[in-house]
Amino acid sequence: MASVAFDRVSKRFDSVEAVRELTLEAGDGEFLVLVGPSGSGKTTALRMLAGLESITDGEIRIGERVINRVAPRERDIAMVFQDYALYPQMTVYDNLAFALRRRKAPKDEIDARVRRAAASIELEPLLDRKPRQLSGGQQQRVALGRALVRDPQVFLMDEPLSNLDAKLRVQMRADIAELQGRLGITTVYVTHDQAEAMTLGHRVAVLRDAKLQQCDTPRALFDHPVNTFVAGFVGSPAMNLCRVPLNADGNAAFGGLPLELPGLRANGRTEAIVGVRPEAMELASEGLDAGVEVIEELGSDAFVFCSAELPGGPTRLVARVPARRAPERGERVRLRPSSEYAPHVFDADTGERIGT
Repeated sequence: MASVAFDRVSKRFDSVEAVRELTLEAGDGEFLVLVGPSGSGKTTALRMLAGLESITDGEIRIGERVINRVAPRERDIAMVFQDYALYPQMTVYDNLAFALRRRKAPKDEIDARVRRAAASIELEPLLDRKPRQLSGGQQQRVALGRALVRDPQVFLMDEPLSNLDAKLRVQMRADIAELQGRLGITTVYVTHDQAEAMTLGHRVAVLRDAKLQQCDTPRALFDHPVNTFVAGFVGSPAMNLCRVPLNADGNAAFGGLPLELPGLRANGRTEAIVGVRPEAMELASEGLDAGVEVIEELGSDAFVFCSAELPGGPTRLVARVPARRAPERGERVRLRPSSEYAPHVFDADTGERIGT
């Protein structure tokens, strides 16, 4: 196995900058997820690592080897695509064996590796079938098996679950995480789904507008986002972000109630953006007046989506409450941040995290 490193890597298409000075590393055996909205640069970064796009500036390494000018087939990687890319006329066995046959591997070695890969992802009963005879989840496992049989140093996965239904996506997430953990193969995985990223990644790199915003463990991203973009992108539903005025001691008010912002000094600021996760926003007898727009039932809990007026303008807020205490749609409620959770605080101009 091997580590993967991007060292100030950029990619430009004419005047469009798709990736800007990306510096990022996946350690040996690590599962690194690249996540971000469309156009953030995550897929371009993966394609440069695969050798499917050239690099404008910078350096990419697999282990100690610089691979900027190494042909894709010589990079010792295996890629799983969004559309599976299976050969419809071939059986599952032949799809798995295809790359090994092209390398002119011995027949007995091909058979042993195909059957070992098939056993590891429960494909043995399907080896004689063709792709049209398989379900979407089975086709995805074949695509994984075709990568696995090559015994690569690095797995690359480009939104491999996006064509599956919601229930099957959850199952395949678990399967991929178990497989990667068992094999210990360095994996770089691209998705636009932050829930998928947080479930799978040992670390998650959040990209936006061609730039890396933050790379850390899922828990660190959730607890300590470096800016309002990461705060709003990581977590479902998103963090409540509220623009509030500051007084001279660096504290604020929320719906007429004092809101202490630990560790914050005003330093000339007259306002800040306060972030409150839905589970830290509570219904109360006092607080910000809000109108209930939508109730999303989750069984024992419910998400209450509200609209309210803050000094920064109309704001949509979400609170997670016990389902039996959920208000009705159209009802007026009062919201306040729970005293059990310290709020996140961001600069009102730059969106960067401030305070503790």
